[in-house]
Amino acid sequence: MANETARLPLFPLGTVLFPEGLLPLRVFEARYIDMIARCLRDESGFGVCLIAAGREVGEAAVPHLIGTEARIESWDMTEPGMLSIVVRGRRRFRIEDHAVEADGLLTATVRWLDEPPAQAVPDAQADILPLLGAIASEAGNPLPEPLRFADAAWVGARYAELLPIPARARQALLELDDVVSRLEIIQQYLRQHGLLGAGN
Repeated sequence: MANETARLPLFPLGTVLFPEGLLPLRVFEARYIDMIARCLRDESGFGVCLIAAGREVGEAAVPHLIGTEARIESWDMTEPGMLSIVVRGRRRFRIEDHAVEADGLLTATVRWLDEPPAQAVPDAQADILPLLGAIASEAGNPLPEPLRFADAAWVGARYAELLPIPARARQALLELDDVVSRLEIIQQYLRQHGLLGAGN
């Protein structure tokens, strides 16, 4: 539940995971293979955070404080010592404190963030829907099922994943609590890049 805390292992990455988004990962460091094994055994999740400082490999990186819980949807060991997994984003959280374990794994006490109630895409932003629908109809549809074009939070998250923007801009969109503000920013971006008409 929102506002409750939990202890989560963290996987700092150079990308941002949004709620309900799918993210494929190749895992080879021992600390993360052990983490994935525990998550599979316990049917638990881990936290994905954008790296604020440091790198994905080696010493524990410094994460941004807002991240998303990840649950493993599928996994395969394609070669010895290499796990291929696909995770789905669940709840957003804020890191309250974190520590580096003996094996180099970052763990954190996180507080789950309140998510706004489901709301429809406002009429003022409805012009962004056809483009997302066209993307979904392409071969190799990159959007996670189930498709929910009537849900403002879902639409905003999918655009935030797809737009060719810097990771820090993606992080800023993740951190927004107001889903309509997220749609307004996306709409402005699409117009500025000639992907929508002049609009209202």
